[in-house]
Amino acid sequence: MKKYYERYKHAIPLMIYAIIYCTWFAWLEKTVVHPETIIHMKFDDAIPFCEIFVIPYFLWFVYVSAAVAYCFFKNKQEYIKTCVFLFTGMTVFLVVSTLWPNGHHLRPYTMPRDNIFTALVAHLYRADTPTNLWPSIHVYNSIGAHLAIVHTPSLARNKKLCAGSLILCISIVLSTMFIKQHSMFDVITGLMMAGVMYVVVYQADVVAAWQNRRQNSKRPRVRRV
Repeated sequence: MKKYYERYKHAIPLMIYAIIYCTWFAWLEKTVVHPETIIHMKFDDAIPFCEIFVIPYFLWFVYVSAAVAYCFFKNKQEYIKTCVFLFTGMTVFLVVSTLWPNGHHLRPYTMPRDNIFTALVAHLYRADTPTNLWPSIHVYNSIGAHLAIVHTPSLARNKKLCAGSLILCISIVLSTMFIKQHSMFDVITGLMMAGVMYVVVYQADVVAAWQNRRQNSKRPRVRRV
């Protein structure tokens, strides 16, 4: 039992944060019904409704989960970086949604077509209210998943996988606007936040810096006579 605990104890922060995030988000969904801040950009009106983009939108759940799971089992260092990246952005999203309850009026009143994709979009609309949108976690976490893939050496060597990941990442970003789940403002702010965190997590490498500082603090100090 101790052996498994030592091997997988890095799952504990993920489980704790998942509980905190889901509880907080569920509370927001129940309390933010008629938000005062309505997000809208003129360019939103020029973006057509395209229901087929619901496919990459739903693939997001598999995409992000698979990237985190792979790093969890195969590369602990990249797993920690991925968690720091994702947790930071998701926490910012929760704080923004709590302090500035927001929503949009972009969804079509009736579906322009009747097919399997519009049915999926309608199901999504019923399950997910048009509130708590800024910045877009769909956008932010998609970038986080792609960064995890291209920074994990065993995955980065597979050029086709990296190219496919980039295509899926871009498709998910576009899907948020084409199925009217997000305003372009949500997407832009999600991209900006991802850019800042990329510098912090991957360029400045705060995880390695923190680990080195922690290891140095544990080393016994040598007294000079």
